[in-house]
Amino acid sequence: MALDMKRVEDLTTEFKREYTEEIKKTIIAFANTAGGTLFIGIDDNKSIVGVDNPDDTLLKINNSIRSAIKPDVSLFVDCKIEKVKKAVIIVITVQRGTLCPYYLAGKGIRPEGIYVRYGAASVPATETAILNMIKETDGEKYEDVRSLNQDLTFIETGKFFKAEDIPFEQNQQKTLCLQTTDGVYTNLGLLLSEQSVHTVKLAVFEGFDKEVFKDRREFSGSLLKQLEDTNAILDIYNRNHAKVKGLYREDQRDYPEDALREALLNALVHRDYAFSSSTLISIFDDRIEFVSIGGLPKGVSLNDIMLGISVPRNENLANVFYRLRLIEAYGTGIPKIMRSYTGNTRKPELQATDNAFKITLPNRNTLSQKQVKNKAHFTMSEEKIIALLNEHNEIVRKDVEDALLISQAMAVRHLRGLADKGLIQVVGEGKKTRYRKTP
Repeated sequence: MALDMKRVEDLTTEFKREYTEEIKKTIIAFANTAGGTLFIGIDDNKSIVGVDNPDDTLLKINNSIRSAIKPDVSLFVDCKIEKVKKAVIIVITVQRGTLCPYYLAGKGIRPEGIYVRYGAASVPATETAILNMIKETDGEKYEDVRSLNQDLTFIETGKFFKAEDIPFEQNQQKTLCLQTTDGVYTNLGLLLSEQSVHTVKLAVFEGFDKEVFKDRREFSGSLLKQLEDTNAILDIYNRNHAKVKGLYREDQRDYPEDALREALLNALVHRDYAFSSSTLISIFDDRIEFVSIGGLPKGVSLNDIMLGISVPRNENLANVFYRLRLIEAYGTGIPKIMRSYTGNTRKPELQATDNAFKITLPNRNTLSQKQVKNKAHFTMSEEKIIALLNEHNEIVRKDVEDALLISQAMAVRHLRGLADKGLIQVVGEGKKTRYRKTP
């Protein structure tokens, strides 16, 4: 080999007098940056000293590359023994890899394990540089990107899989995309691990606004554990009320259980985890609000959502929940929420901005803030009509005339006033018109 003696150590060239463990860092740095050539047996001042046991050294280098560097970089590394001026040296040629960042297996995907070239030196990569390499390699979808934390545990998630009698070994984790084919954990794996950095914050307020706290909770760990813990608290605050209809008593909880469950699942499965903010749940006297980070996927409108059209932001996460029978087919959640309020005057509300999505579930057993304000302005006659409705559940205009000893015109006036305040429902028309208390 004719070595160019004008060659100097720079971004793509390095000389080493002998083999040391530091060579792995140089190979990683070349693979993560612009490639390069490493000469073993040449001193920093370009003196050719040669390698005493080239075959043994070459074997050691190849074994080290395969076992100590992740992902497998051997496809991009060529090691050869060359003769230069009667001396034997080893030339290691490294191309830039396609699975950056490459890192020391014992250190993981963090600055102390990842190296890049900076001038003629191999230096630890910054966290920003690492994230940029991961994005460039893995794409923009958060759940597909390799996790910066590779020390993950899945105790709680394992319990969910065991309960459904579904294997949860490494092969299954790769199939479900919690790991890459090289055994590296993805952000989906992070989300389902005890080490998940995302949380659910739940707050209970007195009245209709956020002035007075009654209770605050924060749930962390695996998203599946967060789902379980949050659902348990929502169940506690979903009170039961009894109504008597004729001879029978009917129990009704403040919120349909299906609606609570689907709203919670929607907030966890479809939020944008590229943002660090928590999922927020606020419980008021008259409603529960679920706010998740991330607006609607591009090209999807609220009308599309109402029709059951679904474009999952986190398709692999949704697939895990589907496998565990926590969700049904995509797009069924919102229509199910709306159906659960059939027969109620107040309906769930959906709101979306560029960066957030909110579902508001009305309490079926209390008046809204607007209705409470209206109630404060009841006349004595209106109070008597409400009392009449509490006794009989459904009345006609003649019942009001007889109970209040008033004219037909006055009865109609009072009933219209209550309807305008949203406190009673008008059913039917003409002579068959009936009046019911708003649920």
